[in-house]
Amino acid sequence: MSLEIERKALPEDHPSLGPTYNNIALVYNNMGDYSKALEFYEKSHKIKEKALPPNHPDLTISYGNIGQVYNNMGDYSKALEFYEKSHKIKEKALPPNHPDLATSYNNIGQVYKNMGDYSKALEFYEKSLQIREKALPSNHPDLASSYNNIGQVYNNMGDYSKALEFYEKDLEITKKALPPNHPDLAISVRSFNDCLCLLDGCLNQLHTFIVKIDNIDDLLMTVQKKVNDFDL
Repeated sequence: MSLEIERKALPEDHPSLGPTYNNIALVYNNMGDYSKALEFYEKSHKIKEKALPPNHPDLTISYGNIGQVYNNMGDYSKALEFYEKSHKIKEKALPPNHPDLATSYNNIGQVYKNMGDYSKALEFYEKSLQIREKALPSNHPDLASSYNNIGQVYNNMGDYSKALEFYEKDLEITKKALPPNHPDLAISVRSFNDCLCLLDGCLNQLHTFIVKIDNIDDLLMTVQKKVNDFDL
C-alpha cells in the first residue's frame, strides 16, 4: 500500500522511493524469490546512483545487497563483481581496520568458497579475521563466524586437523556468547563433531595402512628368509 501511494505522489526515480524498494527487495530475498529481490534492489540502486556521488557509502550497501542475491542465485561471477564494487568504495572511505571492511572480505571469501576456489577463499577469510581480531572484543560473535568460515574451508580442503583447530575456536566463543538452546550453537557443535569424526576416520585409515605395511614387511622378510634357505 505504501509503495502504491508513493508511486502516485512521486516521480519514479524520487529518492524517497529508494528505501521502499530496498525493503521490498529484502522481503523477497528472505522468501527466496531472488529474481524479484534483484528487480527491487536494482530499482533502489538506480535511484541512489542518480542522487549520490559515486563513492558515497550508501552505494556500498546497494552493491552488497545485489552481490548477496547473485551469490544466493549461484551466479558467482556477478556476485564477485558487485561485492568488489562495494569493497572499493569502503577501502577509500574507511580506515584499514574498520569492521565493515572485514564484512567485505568475508563476503568475497564466501563467494570464492562457493566457487570451490579454497585458496582464494582462505585468503579473504583470513583478511577478514585479521581485522576482526584487532577491532572486536575476543568473545564477539563475528569472530566466531570467521573461525567457522575458515574451519569450513580447511574441512573442504581435507585438512581436518586445521579445520578442527578453527571449529574449536568458534565453539569456545559461541558457548560463552549464546544460550544452550540457540541454533547457532548447535551448528558450531555439529561442525566440530563432524570434523572430529572425519579426522578420526583419517587416523583409522592411516592406522590400517600402517598395519598393512607392517604385514607386507613381515611377508617380505619371510620370502627373503626362504630365498636365503634355498640358496644354502
